[in-house]
Order: sequence, then structure tokens, then C-alpha cells
Amino acid sequence: MTNREGLPPLKGPNAAPESPAGAPPAAAGLSGIALVVVLTGYALSIVDASIVNVALNSISDDLHGGAAALELVVSGYGLTYALGLVLGGRLGDAFGRRRLYAYGLAAFTLTSALCGLAPSIEFLVTARLLQGAAAAMLVPQVLATIQAVTEGQARARAIGMYGATAALGMVIGQILGGLLVSLDVAGMGWRAVFAINVPIGVAALLAVRRVPGSKAGTKPGFDPLGTGLFGVTMVCVLAVVVAGPDLGWPLWLWSLLAVAAAGALALMRTERRLEARGGSPLLSPTVLSHPGMRRGLAAMVPFSASFGAFLFVYALVAQGHFGFDGLESGGGLAPFAVAFFAVAQFTPKISAALGGRIVTLGAVIQGTGVLLLALVIRLGWPHPSLTLVLLGIGLFGAGAALIGPTLFRMILADVPPAQAGMGSGVLVTSQQMATALGATVGGSLYISLADSLSTSSAAVLVLALLGCLSVIVFVISLKLPDPR
Repeated sequence: MTNREGLPPLKGPNAAPESPAGAPPAAAGLSGIALVVVLTGYALSIVDASIVNVALNSISDDLHGGAAALELVVSGYGLTYALGLVLGGRLGDAFGRRRLYAYGLAAFTLTSALCGLAPSIEFLVTARLLQGAAAAMLVPQVLATIQAVTEGQARARAIGMYGATAALGMVIGQILGGLLVSLDVAGMGWRAVFAINVPIGVAALLAVRRVPGSKAGTKPGFDPLGTGLFGVTMVCVLAVVVAGPDLGWPLWLWSLLAVAAAGALALMRTERRLEARGGSPLLSPTVLSHPGMRRGLAAMVPFSASFGAFLFVYALVAQGHFGFDGLESGGGLAPFAVAFFAVAQFTPKISAALGGRIVTLGAVIQGTGVLLLALVIRLGWPHPSLTLVLLGIGLFGAGAALIGPTLFRMILADVPPAQAGMGSGVLVTSQQMATALGATVGGSLYISLADSLSTSSAAVLVLALLGCLSVIVFVISLKLPDPR
């Protein structure tokens, strides 16, 4: 059951009849302005994951930060972001999604200002950690609100826009970061990449009342053991992903994966026992066992890993071999952005016609784009056809537009509105972890192969890996249920 915060109960002869016991109430609806407000906060969180990349040299020169500190500026944000998403979703279920979104957005705006004012590298790293935690508070509320207050085609359109925001945010971050640093707005230099969040965040906060409130009818209980086990598991996995490339993948680091596996197993058993006793687990086994969520997450992981590896390796090739700066390399991703946004507008209609096979079609188109890029690089190196490269990037974006938003809808379809925050937290955590893992593995593979082989061979082999991930998504898609 979902309550609507701040809205009076319906009364009088024209009031809608009460829902039968156990049935979800009618969706409150989400106006265009409300959708823009919630997507604005989400866009800021996505953009800030990549916007800082092109400013690292300037930060190093100004604050005299070493390589390890600069790595924390980037990865520290992702660490606290990924670690807090599930808990942030549960807090939204318990205390109200609009309220948690507003608190998270206010904290994100404040920590962005602190990042822009940082007098030292240590201050900047701390502010970035807090910024990631603030993002973890606001992001789960976006999908949870869409899930709780919309239905039918309205939900499909809203999730389509959410998916477009997720994909385009990372691309726009690289373009915008390069532009702000190049223009040196008001003499702020790198600080502008954080300062730009402040007026946007304040504007969204002023309009947050337009977002319909929702929360679980019964406040979920706290699950300290489950939260602790989830935290240990996540920290171990993130430590391998974040520290592996810099440390050279030592054996002791790989042992953390065994600890993570043991933590995950203990977490599953703990949550099952708690739910069987009528408790309120952090991760409900019943919700996670739905076919749409289980199979959708199985497809989301290789899809997101492919996306993360593609963006990271593209940046290495564009800036390393072709000598593009951050703005130029970001501009090369324009076909991806245009194709994704254009196709995403028609995804609900295509989904209605093809059902679950829309993911199959997306995997074929995305795989075709990867194959085209591999052939162009292999046959045309060192001067591959720019037209064909841009076409391959566009096909990759078009396939992503068919796959991503559809999987979002499919994964959340069976999640009760009362647990929308938990469901969205699981979804976004899986997405972020897989994207980070893809970027780490793809980047490390490219760098190691480029040292022993030619740059073109390294790029082609990484693209072959992306092709394999597209095949995995294709195979899983054959058993996916129709999105709702």
C-alpha cells in the first residue's frame, strides 16, 4: 500500500472507490514539471560521475594532489554512491520518497558547493565522498516515485526518459566538463564543474513540492544485520574494482572476492530467515525472486558492463591515439546521444509491438554497431573512416535505447509500490556496479594489450569482448517476459 504525502483523502460522491484489501491504490500521476524535477536530480548525480574526469589535470596543478588523491576524487564519489543506494531506497520507503529526494538534493547541492570551494585536495576528497552519499539518498527516490505514482503508458514514457537521462548523463558529463574547463568561466577553472550544480539544484529544490509524495503504508523495520552484511559485501567488491588497476591486481586483493561471496551467501540466508519470521529485510527475497526482476537483472549486468567499457575505452583511444582533448572526444559521442534520445522516444510503441523481443532487437543492433567498429578499426587503421566510426557509435546508442529503458520497466514491474524504493535501489546498484566493473576490466584489458600488441589490435579485442556481452544479452532476452 502506498500513501500520498501532503494530499487530502478523496471524499464526496465523486471520489474514487476505495481499493479492495491488498490491492494497490490508483496511481497519483506525475506531471511533466514533476518528472523534470526528479530527473534533474538524477541527471546531476550521473553527470558528476564523469564531469570531473577532464578536470583532473587542472585540479592536480591547483591543489597539488598526487595520483592516489586524484583517483579518490573520481572513485570516492562512486564508492559512497554505490554503497548507499539500497539503504537510500529503504529510507524513502519508510519516511517518504519526496522527503528523502529533497534532503538528498539539498545535501548534493551543498556538497557540490563545498567541492567547488575546496582549499586542499584532502578537503575535495572528503567533499566528494559526501557528495556520493547525498546522491545515494536522492537517486533511488526517482525510480521509486515513478513506480509508485504512475502506471501504463505514462510509466513507460517516464522510465524511457529515466533511461535516456542515465545514458546521456555520462556523455554530457564529458562534453560539459571539457567545455567548462576550456572556457574558464569567471576565472573559476576546474571549480566550475562543481559550481554549476548549485543553481540547478536550488531551482529543482524550489519546485520539489510539485512532485507527488509517496511512501510505504507501514513503515519498514530496520535490518541491522542485513545492512552490515550488505555493506561488507559491497565494500569488498568495490575495493577490487576501484583499487585493482592502480595496485596491479595483487593476489590479496582478489581474496576480497571470496569474502564478498561469503558475505552475499550469509546475506541471502539472513534475509530469508528474517522475512520468514515476518520481519522487514533490507533486500526482500520474495521481491527479488520475481522472474521479471531476476532475469532483467541478469541482462542488465552485461548490458551495463558493455556500456561502461565502451565509454572508457573510447576515451582512451580518442584522447590517446587521435590526440583529442576532453571536449573533442566528448563531441565524438554525439551520434550515441542523438541516436539514443531519438530511439528512446519510440521505445514504448516498439515495446508494445514486440514485447520482450525489443531487448533482442536492441542486442542485435548494438552488436552490429560493435562489429562495424571492430571492422573499421581493423581494416582502416591508423586512419579509420570517421563516417563509419560515427555510424557504429550511433548504432550502439540506438541498441542501448531499446535495451536499457525496457529492462528498467521489466525489473520493476513486479515490485509492489510499498517496496519501490528497495527495488529501485537494487536496480541502480546493479547498474552502477556493472558499469564500473565494465570500465575497469575493459580499460585494464585495453591498456595491457596495447603494451604487447598494437593499439588497433587491443581496441579490436576489447570490441570483441563487447560483442560477447551483446550475445549474452541476446540469449537472456529470449526468455524475458513482456515488459509492462
